Amino acid sequence: MKQIEELSVKTIRFLAVDAVEAANSGHPGLPMGGAAMAYTLFTRFLKHCPGDPGWYDRDRFVLSAGHGSMLLYALLHLSGYDLSLEDIKSFRQWGSKTPGHPEYGHTPGVETTTGPLGQGFANAVGMAIAERRLAAEFNRPGFPLIDHYTYVYCGDGCLMEGVTYEAASLAGHLKLGRLICLYDDNRITIDGSTKIAFTEDVGARFAACGWHVLKVNDGNNTEEVADALAAARQDDRPTLVMVRTEIGYGSPGKQGSAEAHGAPLGAGEVRLAKEKAGWPLEPDFYVPAEVREHFARLRQQAEAKKAQWDRLFASYRENYPAEAERFLAWHSPEIPEALEQDPALLTFDKPAATRVTSGQVMQVLARYLPNLMGGSADLNASTKTYLKGLGDFQADSYGGNNIYFGVREHAMGAIVSGLALHGGIRPYCSTFFSFFDYMKPPVRLAALMGLPAVYVFTHDSIGVGEDGPTHQPVEQLANCRSIPNLHVMRPADGRETAAAWLHAVKRTDGPTALVLSRQNLPQLAGSGLQALRGAYILVREEGEAPPDLIILASGSEVALAVEAAAELSREGVRVRVVSMMSMELFLSQPEHYREEVLPAAVKKRLAVEAAHPMGWERFTGSDGDVIGVSTFGASAPGEILMKKYGFTVENVMARARALLEKY
Repeated sequence: MKQIEELSVKTIRFLAVDAVEAANSGHPGLPMGGAAMAYTLFTRFLKHCPGDPGWYDRDRFVLSAGHGSMLLYALLHLSGYDLSLEDIKSFRQWGSKTPGHPEYGHTPGVETTTGPLGQGFANAVGMAIAERRLAAEFNRPGFPLIDHYTYVYCGDGCLMEGVTYEAASLAGHLKLGRLICLYDDNRITIDGSTKIAFTEDVGARFAACGWHVLKVNDGNNTEEVADALAAARQDDRPTLVMVRTEIGYGSPGKQGSAEAHGAPLGAGEVRLAKEKAGWPLEPDFYVPAEVREHFARLRQQAEAKKAQWDRLFASYRENYPAEAERFLAWHSPEIPEALEQDPALLTFDKPAATRVTSGQVMQVLARYLPNLMGGSADLNASTKTYLKGLGDFQADSYGGNNIYFGVREHAMGAIVSGLALHGGIRPYCSTFFSFFDYMKPPVRLAALMGLPAVYVFTHDSIGVGEDGPTHQPVEQLANCRSIPNLHVMRPADGRETAAAWLHAVKRTDGPTALVLSRQNLPQLAGSGLQALRGAYILVREEGEAPPDLIILASGSEVALAVEAAAELSREGVRVRVVSMMSMELFLSQPEHYREEVLPAAVKKRLAVEAAHPMGWERFTGSDGDVIGVSTFGASAPGEILMKKYGFTVENVMARARALLEKY
């Protein structure tokens, strides 16, 4: 190793050690063991621009083993990103740019939020898919506009997680040769040696998935690491580079031990490690001037590559002006005005399941949004999410928009996040709502990151019928609604479904879940784009006085509420029906609108929804009532189940009368 390389690697190690020590919290072992490997990637291979972290054609670097965040922060700081030494010193502190695990949108240069192991790996697969799709769409002879790699840094824990295997399997099938994973093979986990739980042949597993597998015997040998990365870039398969490292490298008492994983080394051990490395004991957070100069030169080289790409794009724009404009449009969050004005978006002439009307809406959207891309977990025929005429994304046809995710819900959710993170793609995915449980972690992270992903969840209630309680979501709706920043839409008919999709494709600050029925629903009089306010008055009581009763419902139960309200009106009850497509959107409305829809003076409120009643109390109040499902479902025709569980006109009327008589 050259002297400047050795000095730089030591700087990375001890910035991490000092930051963890100052915070009295963190994970020093990974940065110490992986510093040489990551340094080699950043300085010899990674195409990036510290002054423009959002450059379209940058390489993506994903630290899937997010607990080793100080490795990334040290590299970002030295490379010249907007991350100061003071930021490094405030590691894990309130308001700092250096949180315990990397957070997308919070720290310049962080490509995705990681920490839950395996999520970053699967995000990277999505990024690699996006790169290939955009390259197929926009590259022209002599104009490699999109020409970059996605690099992942993962550890043993990442590879133990099932989501990684799901994603690796799909990546191998798709031959994503621009995806390269550096596996920090230190054979240590929190509980000790990997011998206690993880003894499989990892290389053979990845080879069986269609990956190119390489081995580096010494992770501190920068030439060996560089040779492996160079070889990986020449293969048309995704590559796993198994790099043998020692956790906590350089710590005399903790190197190679689980003790180096998740706790500060301690003042005494830090002193010993610095003495062993010939590193100054004072000051902490020491960065040699030669290292500063070295990284400054590297930054100039990196920014020269960005300037070269800028010239390429300018020439591309001259030679292919229409394609250049489309390229920019694909990367814009705006939607064409003509989309919202297309009558096909709101034209539904017969009863239909909202999964069916959603499929109809998607075909309209795809005509205006050519970068709408996604698929289902082997459920196209059921979720109706296949984009007709837009081709399939496969190893021999990267120009298609339909992704066959296979039965891999967990990876599917994380891959969709990767598509969104990469940019240029409007991603969606779909499965049965009951299987949301399999993909909750990436949905939660997408909400945390504010990603504009769309989840199409069909078969939304006990109305699924004969498939029984395993496939009948009961608690999932409340579960989704509990996730901060996830907008949950349960439309009642075709027009509300169109409104839900419009919201989803226009939203830029978070994901949207569309919860759709299997069974046919009537097209309701009075429904429409007013559903974009989350809740609205679908049936208004007669006269000027406040209503005697408000019935609130979502999805398939709105038609039931309308029918029951009509019967009650014939008995002289002044009933208002409120369609609550989205609690989140309604709660975001101005107070005067919420008061207009749900007057505080009207205490008699009945909510009807074929799901767990949790959450409705904020709208019904202590004086109201909820008809819901607090147990698991059963196997029987859907209409039978609805009757058995009380979703009938008669039961709604009976519960309404009870409320009216009670107060």
